Amino acid sequence: MALVVQKYGGSSVADAKSVKRVAKRIAEAKRAGNDVVVVVSAMGDTTDDLLDLAAQISPLPPKREMDILLTAGERISMSLLAMATNNLGIKAKSFTGPQAGVITDAAYGKARIVDVVPHRIRRTIEKGQVAIVAGFQGVNKKEDDVTTLGRGGSDTTAVALAAGLDADVCEIFTDVDGVFTADPRIVPTARKIHRVTYEEMLELAASGAKVLALRAVEYARRYGVPLHVRSSFSGAPGTLVSGTYGDLIDPNAPDGDEEEDVMEDPLISGVAHDRSEAKITVTGVPDKPGMAARIFEVVAASGSNIDMIVQNVSAASTGRTDISFTLPEGSGPSALAALRDVKGEVGYDSLEFDDQIGKLSLVGAGMKSHPGVSARLFGAVRDAGINIEMISTSEIRISIVTRADSLDDAVRAVHTAFGLDSLEGEAVVYAGTGR
Repeated sequence: MALVVQKYGGSSVADAKSVKRVAKRIAEAKRAGNDVVVVVSAMGDTTDDLLDLAAQISPLPPKREMDILLTAGERISMSLLAMATNNLGIKAKSFTGPQAGVITDAAYGKARIVDVVPHRIRRTIEKGQVAIVAGFQGVNKKEDDVTTLGRGGSDTTAVALAAGLDADVCEIFTDVDGVFTADPRIVPTARKIHRVTYEEMLELAASGAKVLALRAVEYARRYGVPLHVRSSFSGAPGTLVSGTYGDLIDPNAPDGDEEEDVMEDPLISGVAHDRSEAKITVTGVPDKPGMAARIFEVVAASGSNIDMIVQNVSAASTGRTDISFTLPEGSGPSALAALRDVKGEVGYDSLEFDDQIGKLSLVGAGMKSHPGVSARLFGAVRDAGINIEMISTSEIRISIVTRADSLDDAVRAVHTAFGLDSLEGEAVVYAGTGR
């Protein structure tokens, strides 16, 4: 008997018909002899609807009250799913995040899980029942207040419960058949990846792939939780996320040859893209020690997370340089305001804000030991007539910034250049949200 944690996103439980379909899948897993714990998101666009409603009531609602409001969506779906599962003859009980023992810090709207104490979930499992848990939420024990986990919170809830319960696998059900070599909405010929390492999935998630939340992958890697990404709309096998790049190295390879012996591992796992970032350029920065440090201290203090950074070579005639960096578009106003406050101290000339950019990232553990990856990437973008504005790399990732209106073409060009297009027809997108 295996202990399986299943997570269903909003598109999988968008309406009554979908809830009943998910209940049948839960019943099948239970009748197959598994212990089953389910984490569920709010139905369809419920969270967005609640946000819109709050905006009509108050221009600046208290964060505590917003968290109480937003947790209502998952409570609706958890209770309806429990009803549907019970109707199929499988005993099920629903639990809120706090009832399930999900303990968080006090950061309303973006709380982080600090502990999982799933006593009630364990007792439910021991009774042979299915536990259905509201995702995206927990409780701050210091204030005894409900908190929400931010974007991807249900994924993170599922992985945290799987770790806390020592589950055999955490199944993440979405509206596509697994992790693909690109977003099938942009590249219809994208191929499903059968297995991907934690490191590669982290890079894909951080680079814009929406099929898994970054925090959930980080949690899974930390606690060694195998993830199986599948569709709730089909019975097709999905993508297994587990292991590390080191696990793929042939232990029998001669000394010094380990990096050349990645057994049958593909060179590139996929191409991710992100439209949610903006670029700030600080022009005319005095080329003196400490100026860049001061700029990024100010940006960090504004609560902005910086992604890519480029500093130009200073002009000899002026002794000044330009520094550009990308950050989440929503963080732009606060970062700009913080930088304006220190203009006199830093002595830069001006600030430029650009929200019409797109980021493309090529990810693959195999690129570490294969020369020519960068040349092929840049060649594909060049041949598509697209200009590159910024470049950033890691051991298994190359990211570039282009104009937003060129991003889709760049993704398709790079995908084809690396031989990732499927010959088996177009990928199926069952619902349309990507989660």
